[in-house]
Amino acid sequence: MSKRKLNRRQQWRIEKIQAEKASRADRKEKQISKQQCAGDLSDEQKGLIIAHYGQRLDVEALEGEEKGKIFSCYVRANIDSLVTGDLVVWRSGKDFSGIIEARLERSSLLQRPDNYGLLKPVAANIDRIIIVVATEPTPYANLIDRYLVAAETLNIQPALLFNKSDLITDENRETIDSLCDSYESLGYEVLKTSAFELEQCESTLLEWLKNYTSIFVGQSGVGKSSLIGSILGDKSIRIGPLSELSRKGMHTTTTAKLFHIPGGGKIVDSPGIREFGLWHINEQELIEGFVELRPFLGYCRFRDCRHNSEPKCAILGALGEGKISQTRMDSYRRIRDTLGDKETYL
Repeated sequence: MSKRKLNRRQQWRIEKIQAEKASRADRKEKQISKQQCAGDLSDEQKGLIIAHYGQRLDVEALEGEEKGKIFSCYVRANIDSLVTGDLVVWRSGKDFSGIIEARLERSSLLQRPDNYGLLKPVAANIDRIIIVVATEPTPYANLIDRYLVAAETLNIQPALLFNKSDLITDENRETIDSLCDSYESLGYEVLKTSAFELEQCESTLLEWLKNYTSIFVGQSGVGKSSLIGSILGDKSIRIGPLSELSRKGMHTTTTAKLFHIPGGGKIVDSPGIREFGLWHINEQELIEGFVELRPFLGYCRFRDCRHNSEPKCAILGALGEGKISQTRMDSYRRIRDTLGDKETYL
């Protein structure tokens, strides 16, 4: 599809907005310089981004007398985009304000597509991706597989948390157990829990999270914020109901936020994600994201094998021998056939 041409008024408006942004950035830099000259800023120190609100970011002091305190900071204009979980060099100012001077190197970066099909950073320096699914909204294996591929591509250890276990009934128990068993057989950690029955499995869940920086991802309505509120004992985290019409969750978290877990570890609560596009990866990255396919890569007769019906295909051979499940193979093909399509996520 060709780009839509802008008329003269639209082009003028874009240029005007860009000029205004440049002007604001210039004023901000002058204000920072003024504070520095007046001696209103502290020496440089390390900090942690715990939330992002437009032009201002919440920074937690990691050292010195102010360690553990939160400061609302501006960012210098020459710094790349910052996200929750970033480690930064910053200076504190008056009234719990501050200036971010630089971003430190990231160990990982989690991204997702925005409404325009562009990759948007969500969080940095994540150790574990906790994929949260629930009885409602209905969990789909293909969506779970997309999260798993994303985690494997980033070399971030994933785990599957099945929430709202209190809603499991005789009618859906077999389906849910089968889904959990299929991922456990692949070597993934799986835990069933409920925000309303957290005491029954709290020790296991906290052991999962201890000493790691984890991010909870999943469809809206699966109870990510409810779980985090229960773990932290923080009832101020806003919780949303399921839509009565669609039974899909309504977004309650609008920005990724980092929380400290009592006893160790950190959680990043991410904005609700119904779709998880993988159009930015290639076929090789995709197939390597399916862990059970990896042992058979490179053993097909043809180097350009598509693993559909080609003779002497190692993956099809493994499928026929039951070493690969048909469900996961179908999921792989479904995702593969939509790679590059920014409009298709499921």
